[in-house]
Amino acid sequence: MTIGARVFKTGLAVAVALWIGEWIGLDSPLLAAITAIFTIQPSIYRSWMQIVDQLQSNVLGVIIAIGAYWMFGSSPITVGLVCIVVILICLKLKIGDTIGLTLVTVVVIMEARSQGWPTALDRLGGLLLGIASAFVVNVAIAPPRHRNRFITQAQEAQALLSRLLRTSVSNELKENVFREEQEKLQNQIKKLQEYYHMFAEERVWLRKSRAKRKRLLVVYKEMLVTLQRGENLIEAVDEQYWSVSSEASWNRNADDHLEALCGYHEQLIWKWEGKLKAGAHAAAPAPEEVVRLTDTIMASAASDAVTRSRLLVITSSMFAYEDRLRRLDRLMDRYLEREEAEEEAEADKLEAAEEGRG
Repeated sequence: MTIGARVFKTGLAVAVALWIGEWIGLDSPLLAAITAIFTIQPSIYRSWMQIVDQLQSNVLGVIIAIGAYWMFGSSPITVGLVCIVVILICLKLKIGDTIGLTLVTVVVIMEARSQGWPTALDRLGGLLLGIASAFVVNVAIAPPRHRNRFITQAQEAQALLSRLLRTSVSNELKENVFREEQEKLQNQIKKLQEYYHMFAEERVWLRKSRAKRKRLLVVYKEMLVTLQRGENLIEAVDEQYWSVSSEASWNRNADDHLEALCGYHEQLIWKWEGKLKAGAHAAAPAPEEVVRLTDTIMASAASDAVTRSRLLVITSSMFAYEDRLRRLDRLMDRYLEREEAEEEAEADKLEAAEEGRG
């Protein structure tokens, strides 16, 4: 088991909040630590949005708590009713993620108000300290690099996808192993979606960098969709192939085509990583291969309508996966060509500047 950056930063934010709270003399530094736990987020953008939402909801909670104390006191029933009101308001304002900490604020403020304003202000200071500590730690210590995470996760998902596709028709893996690997692939794709969304949320201020990032997001989105189409193909084979008896020739051709698709996908990843030789291209399967598989199904006199329909579902899934691979190939070419052209232009500009100085 490894300690991730978020786990480490959560512990560090708690320690910083407690240390600063004790240093400035807060009576309840523990509240600052609790707030830091709630506020730490997996990305800088989400940390900032969490601060905005937390400040909004907590200020609202403090106002409601003080007003309720003045009018009704701080009996258990009053505190419970105020919590209900705060929950409804947070949901109405669409800041439901802050409900937990806001309720903590309401309870501690109403309880502290009976002890006087200094105690209430001390509790409020602890809340603000926890929010600030979590944000500073998240920004300053190992800020998230969602681009690197996305590529690493995409590589792992593609390797697992290829392993499952290559054994789906040949049936080489044990049933329980296949199910475990398939579930693992689904979880990896879900995680990949989360990394994509976090990378898309990051803010870029320079116009040139912003344009480059938009192009990069298009490629990443296609990487994600391509993996999803491959996972759909696995499900199609699993649900349809074993329910019918297909001809041996179709099985061989389908297995060969799956092998070609997996190889094509692998080479696209290599191209994106810059591992292919200069001028080399990813080897795409022959476009007419899917048509040949379809013709074999329709021409088979031994197959009934149900068998043909099920095999056509598999073939259409192959076509969808192959189509996304070809799209991904084209998008990668455009992106890499644009990057190369911009690098050459930048090099020419630097060379001209040096010549001008000389």
